[in-house]
Amino acid sequence: VCSPTRSCLMTGRYNYRTGVVDTYRGRSMMYPDEITLAELLAGEGYRTGIFGKWHLGDNYPMRAMDQGFQESLVHNGGGMGQPSDPPGSSYFDPVVRHNGKWEKRKGYCTDVFMDAALDFIESNRTQPFFAYIATNAPHAPLEIADSYAAPFRATGLDERTAKVYGMVKNIDDNAGRLLGKLKALGLERDTILIYLTDNGPQWPRYNAGMRGTKGTVYEGGIRVPFFLRWPRMVQAGTKSDRLTAHIDVLPTVIEACGVRRPEALKLDGRSLMPLLAGKAV
Repeated sequence: VCSPTRSCLMTGRYNYRTGVVDTYRGRSMMYPDEITLAELLAGEGYRTGIFGKWHLGDNYPMRAMDQGFQESLVHNGGGMGQPSDPPGSSYFDPVVRHNGKWEKRKGYCTDVFMDAALDFIESNRTQPFFAYIATNAPHAPLEIADSYAAPFRATGLDERTAKVYGMVKNIDDNAGRLLGKLKALGLERDTILIYLTDNGPQWPRYNAGMRGTKGTVYEGGIRVPFFLRWPRMVQAGTKSDRLTAHIDVLPTVIEACGVRRPEALKLDGRSLMPLLAGKAV
């Protein structure tokens, strides 16, 4: 589920080491002494920003802005419409926290987060940057413009699935905006772009024939897409059938970026750089 996976992604360590074992009742608050990817990159001169879902603690010293992110536009807790969300907020015109202060933004939540991320990238285009764009969609409550859900509903899909796919289509559109911005700024070739999800689907729907859903340890709950785009290093169309995990992302990124690994940092993950270089491992 959400928080344990995100703690692994941010630290390169198994979630039990980080204090994160679930998504509620205090079980999703990461130990503040954990060293995050954002802290490692910031220490090497990178500008760091998070846009969307943090879900590893809403209060000092566990917030994203306390854990290495210099620019932070996030919602509280695990998602909008949950108890941590302030009154009057929704997926449309959400109330979000910008560097610790509540602000009401106009537009659909995924668009709002991507707008901020694109502004961040453009503002930092002349220096190294790390943009963590963690959309809260697709996630209940299923709020999406009907123009997105209607085409899927028209194919005969049930209402819930149509809305989920509508949310995914909106993410696709925003991913296109991100690729377009990198290309327009001349950053496309040297920027490492990683696209992945944190778990399988919340409810039964198409899942490539895999058993289980979110919350299970069957493949349907834990096997997810992982796309890495880095034109300068990785040839388009390259595929790997090696088993990898969320804990491998941090060691991969810091090696790729030439970031010094502190001697005291104990990682569980392994760098995927040999796979990206096409070596048999």
